[in-house]
Amino acid sequence: MKHKILLILIVIIQFSCAQDDKTITVPEEITYTLETVVSDINIPWGMAFLPDGKLLVTEKSGKLYLVENGNKTEISHNLTVYDRGQGGLMDVKLHPDYKNNGWIYFSYASDEGDGSGGNTAIARAKLNGNALTGTEVLYMAEPNTTKGQHFGSRIEFDDNGYLYFSIGERGERDVNPQDITRDGGKIYRLYDDGRIPEDNPFIDSTNAKKAIYSYGHRNPQGMLKHYQTGDIWVHEHGPQGGDEINVIKKGANYGWPVISYGENYDGTSFTDITEKEGMEQPLHYWVPSIAPSGMAFVTSDVYPGWKGSLMVGSLKFGYLERMVIEGNAVTKREKLVEGEGRMRNVKQGPDGYLYLGIEGSGIVKIVPEKK
Repeated sequence: MKHKILLILIVIIQFSCAQDDKTITVPEEITYTLETVVSDINIPWGMAFLPDGKLLVTEKSGKLYLVENGNKTEISHNLTVYDRGQGGLMDVKLHPDYKNNGWIYFSYASDEGDGSGGNTAIARAKLNGNALTGTEVLYMAEPNTTKGQHFGSRIEFDDNGYLYFSIGERGERDVNPQDITRDGGKIYRLYDDGRIPEDNPFIDSTNAKKAIYSYGHRNPQGMLKHYQTGDIWVHEHGPQGGDEINVIKKGANYGWPVISYGENYDGTSFTDITEKEGMEQPLHYWVPSIAPSGMAFVTSDVYPGWKGSLMVGSLKFGYLERMVIEGNAVTKREKLVEGEGRMRNVKQGPDGYLYLGIEGSGIVKIVPEKK
């Protein structure tokens, strides 16, 4: 299915104070089509392209699909998915050496472990026909809780083959993020087989969760490796205002909830400071919040003028945001693909095109029309 859209790139005026005011120009109109890759996936949370061009898609409810030529085949698995609130079957990521070892990594809410409810787990498995086999659980956060928010759950590998993943603070704002002896509100780093690296920052800290790489996070639902620097970038949900993009540093504290550019959902304040010594400042923050989910750099030449742009999905407003970044500052923001639904994920495929996971629709591909 195709539908043609005359794309008028609409500039969002709000910028973070740290960026100073910039003169924003409205670019030329661009005509493109949205091609449906696969439909009838209610909440397509994660996407991963296999070397043969097939696409793995996770559905929050717990289903895993293999997509080829517009058709989806359900893949059986034994991941213990806890489908509650914001939790379920979430991200999927291929090992960097997938062609040789076949490992596929998953993040999901699980009810395994002690106590009622669930928490975020990381597992790996191999695809054998229409089933996952050899499943290994690499990390299970604790304790379980019946709270339904802030599972985090994006996955990425760095240039050295380390596995990074996010776990949100699970609705325990004042308990988890600043405490390295507790899971939640953290970015973690493991070897690809689940072992803890000997040089992790808190490996020698008493009672610390040794897998923690950085802390003071709220709910990171975007993570990627920068295509030039190799740094790990995340974006995370703020409360009402204060969504952030952060560049992850070893052992760093990103401040939640001690510092924030947001406020409580009822408009009251929970902190009166936005910066503090020993706590990192975001590369960018959004006020008002856009509820970011998924992100990708454009590294192909498919889209004129977009190469190097950072693409971020907005759940709250239902659009794709293109961000131009110069150094450590966002210099331009534009709305794309508005009105199609909540943007859960965005990936650049091996063909160089952008693929969007849209809630209530499925997966679509942005195809610019040739002039």
